[in-house]
Amino acid sequence: MRKILILPVVAGLALGGCADMTDTQRSTATGAALGAVGGAAIGSFSANAGWGALIGAGVGAAGGYMVGRSREGG
Repeated sequence: MRKILILPVVAGLALGGCADMTDTQRSTATGAALGAVGGAAIGSFSANAGWGALIGAGVGAAGGYMVGRSREGG
């Protein structure tokens, strides 16, 4: 029950921190988050969800950074 009450507060604080980010920073953070979730899901099939999340976050952050830079034209 306590986790259910804490989750919206943590999510709100995490999203509030994105207000002053550039598009590239926001794309990098989004890519890292999505990569971590995807990596954890794939890694859980081989009992390595932690490593999968770590690798997925790195790959997602790199991809998000490249997308953000291409949108800015740099």
